[in-house]
Amino acid sequence: MPGMSEQEIWDFLTEGTRTAHVATTRSGGRPHVKPVWFVLDGRPGGFQFLFTTYAESVKGRGLRRNTQVAASVDDPAPPYSFVIIEGAAQLSDRLEDVRAAATRIGGRYMGEDRAAEFGARNGIPGELLIRLTPARIIAQRAVSG
Repeated sequence: MPGMSEQEIWDFLTEGTRTAHVATTRSGGRPHVKPVWFVLDGRPGGFQFLFTTYAESVKGRGLRRNTQVAASVDDPAPPYSFVIIEGAAQLSDRLEDVRAAATRIGGRYMGEDRAAEFGARNGIPGELLIRLTPARIIAQRAVSG
């Protein structure tokens, strides 16, 4: 299975509207996995993985207890590829930052014509902006050959 270069990882994560699956830890230590929409900040080889979540959700409460998180993004079509990002998350409830990220996410997944609508709906008090800085990335392309 060939790995991916920094540029290939960037291109894979920014292509289309793939959904990430984010893993956090529940209060009792059990894992919790949830799909999220995301965008990247930065550049290939030096980026942060951004998503938003409601502060009182299982994911939000888990991240406030333990900022260690993993995110997995895959291509479900042959020849199958994936990127896994592990690291520490930074949480922000600064409304301007939450709304800006929610607007970018809305533009990616719902189209630029609905970006502001999504930002206004999800960039509200009680939402958190999560910035995952990669400490480790595992990336494989063409898993099935």
